[in-house]
Amino acid sequence: MSNTRRLELQGFRGLAALSTVVFHVWQQYYVYDAQGSHPPLDNPYLGALISLEVIDLFFVMSAYLLTLSYARAAIDGDDRTRPRRDFLFRRAARILPLYVLAVLLVWSLRNPSLPGDWRDLLEHLTFTHVFDQQRIFYTLGPTWSLSLEIAFYLTLIAVGPLAIRVCRRLRTRRARVLLCASGCAALYLAPVAWIAVAHHALEVPYTNWPVYFGPQARLGGFAAGMALAVLLVALGERGRVGARTATALAVTAAVGLYALSYHSAPENTWHTYYHPLAALLWFALLYATLHVRTTARPRWHGLLRSGWLTGVGLVSYSLYIWHEPVMLALYDSGALPRSQAGFPLAVLFVVAAGVLVAAVSYWVVEYPGSLLVGLRDKKGRPREFYPEPDPVRMPVPEQQPKPEPAAR
Repeated sequence: MSNTRRLELQGFRGLAALSTVVFHVWQQYYVYDAQGSHPPLDNPYLGALISLEVIDLFFVMSAYLLTLSYARAAIDGDDRTRPRRDFLFRRAARILPLYVLAVLLVWSLRNPSLPGDWRDLLEHLTFTHVFDQQRIFYTLGPTWSLSLEIAFYLTLIAVGPLAIRVCRRLRTRRARVLLCASGCAALYLAPVAWIAVAHHALEVPYTNWPVYFGPQARLGGFAAGMALAVLLVALGERGRVGARTATALAVTAAVGLYALSYHSAPENTWHTYYHPLAALLWFALLYATLHVRTTARPRWHGLLRSGWLTGVGLVSYSLYIWHEPVMLALYDSGALPRSQAGFPLAVLFVVAAGVLVAAVSYWVVEYPGSLLVGLRDKKGRPREFYPEPDPVRMPVPEQQPKPEPAAR
């Protein structure tokens, strides 16, 4: 992937992270109702914009980036996939140092006397809190989504190598593409079926969080990202769209996302299937970003590559982890307004403080943790480090004559 495309995806991460912060400040001031609907605002149009959940964008982007190598290996035989252990090691180095530190710190502050809520700590450290109706949003509320990330990693290293092996037996490229696309479709439709049965047949309420927040209900976002990787590998350089087409597709997807948020209310179809539908619209928006002719980039791509936005995207994981504890600390200390009228000012305070804390967290914790990846070589084996020879104390090896070049 070109550096330009990486910057654009990083810009999306920045926008999504900022939107998430605003959304959670909104939740702090406008509480959910008993049916689990979005908090009300006097202006329903503004409410629809703020409540436009972007978690599915994170899922689609993550799945797209991690599935690319598997898609290339399965469809074109360009196998640069990493061994399972190396893949998991790299993901752990990316996620765990900051996550474990934040969980231990926040949990200890909220449980000053031992043993405290030890079950909450155990579930967060094992990424199983998403299955606990009571504790799913404890300690670090937004990190329920990391449980889904872990579930996706395990799914990918199970189905990815299997797809590669099966595709090697197929003679035509079209057949390989069809097999991969069919697998993505199955992974997308399975959560839709789960949601349909849970809501329509079993009448499970939306506030049963593990049922509708667990991987069995949210894997569709990752499946959409996998399908995007398969589609772009299958197309290659073909079908790249121009600036006008990309802009039209992006606007259509954005309007669709806004309409989905506006019309989403308890007990209606839009609310029930909000996340599978949102994943498809994010799929379309990312397609309009990634599969554009390099000679005709739309102007809005420039916004995604802007320095301030990609800077937020760089620290987006830290911002995602820390913004809720920062918000609650500011609120409890009285630094934030108490009335709903102070919501806009609270957003500014939390965004500013959150980005500052995230920047420090990135360079102090997240970036050093990412250096652990260098401990393994390209084949996933522990890298061996040898000291450079001392030219004074160690003899210089005898120079061997160079062989004559072979005749052409």
